[in-house]
Amino acid sequence: MINIKQSNVTVMAKDLNKSIAFYESIGLKLKKRWGEHYAQVASDDLIIGLHPSSDNRKASSQISIGFMINDIKDAETLLTKNNIKFKRGDGKAGIILNFLDPDGTNLYFGQFDDL
Repeated sequence: MINIKQSNVTVMAKDLNKSIAFYESIGLKLKKRWGEHYAQVASDDLIIGLHPSSDNRKASSQISIGFMINDIKDAETLLTKNNIKFKRGDGKAGIILNFLDPDGTNLYFGQFDDL
């Protein structure tokens, strides 16, 4: 059996510096950067790889990356402060704030009572 040491989701980024700054603005930290070739931003439980892409690929509408939080009001304040447009959804599972990264990747903050 293989021993997976770590996992990450890779997102294509048209502007690596802009993407790093965006993810830092929503609470992730730059973990490592390999010049202009690749970077990783991370939270405690998630690593997102940022891979430069100069072509016109569109972000997948079939994938979203979620960040589970304790207080949705803090997330609303953070997104508003950083001029990031979001849509709030109150559902059976909890409260979700949907927003996009600079390249159109679907992201959300979620507050769920059972987590």
